[in-house]
Amino acid sequence: MDMPPGIPPVAPQSPPPGMPPMDLPIGKGPADNIEALGTPSVPDTGASNIYCISVIGQVEGHVVLPPQNKTTKYEHIIPQLVAAEQDKKIEGVLIILNTVGGDVEAGLALAEMISSLSKPTVTLVLGGGHSIGVPIATASDYSFIADTATMTIHPIRLTGLVIGVPQSFEYMEKMQERVIRFVTTHSNVTEDQFRELMLKTGELARDIGTTVVGRDAVKYGLINEIGGIGQALKKLNEMIGNYREGIYKKEVIQ
Repeated sequence: MDMPPGIPPVAPQSPPPGMPPMDLPIGKGPADNIEALGTPSVPDTGASNIYCISVIGQVEGHVVLPPQNKTTKYEHIIPQLVAAEQDKKIEGVLIILNTVGGDVEAGLALAEMISSLSKPTVTLVLGGGHSIGVPIATASDYSFIADTATMTIHPIRLTGLVIGVPQSFEYMEKMQERVIRFVTTHSNVTEDQFRELMLKTGELARDIGTTVVGRDAVKYGLINEIGGIGQALKKLNEMIGNYREGIYKKEVIQ
C-alpha cells in the first residue's frame, strides 16, 4: 500500500536482546514451553535418539493441586510417551524420577504406558521414588537407583477421609491389588516380600510401610542396579544397539 505524501515509512523493529524473534507465533515461545512442560523445547529430539522424561514432585491426576506444589501433570507425560513411540528417530526412552507419589490411577496410567512402549526404556530414581512412584520406577525394561535415593512402600490411603461404606473399602482393596500385581510382575521382588514391606509396622511414625534406601531396593529386587545418569545412559545405549541389530526382545507381561 502506498503511503500518503510526507509520511516516512516505518522501519521494522528488532526484538530486544535475549528475546525471541518478533514473528514467533504467540504461545509458542520458550517461556510458554517452560511454563507448560518445564523445558524450553518440546518433543523435537532431532539432536538425540534418546528421549528423556522427568517425573518430579507430586504426580498430579484428576484433581488440580495448589500452585505452590511442585507437580508433574500426567496429561503432559502421556502425549510425550505417545510421541516418543511414534517418532522413528527416537530409539530409547529415559525416565528420571524424584517424586513423592501422588494420584494412584494417574501413576498407574504412566506406569502402564512406560511398560507398553515397544522401544527400550530405562528408569533412574534420584532423591526419591515414593508411593505410586514405585510402580513407575519398575515399569521400564531396566531400572537404576542412586545410592542415596529412597523409596517408600505403603498401602493406598485416603488423605483425611474415611468413608464407612463396604463398597469403598472393596474398591481400595482392588486398587491395592493392582499396584501389587504391577510391581511384582515388572520387578524381581516377590509378592510376599512386597506385602511384608508394605504392611510393616514400627518403621514409619504413626503409619505402616517401609522406606528402603538404594542398596536395599536392589537387594529386595525392586530395582535392578545402583547407578546414576552415566550408568543409565550406558545401559540404554547398549539396549538400543541390540534394538538396531534386531536382537532386542521386549518382555511382554501377561
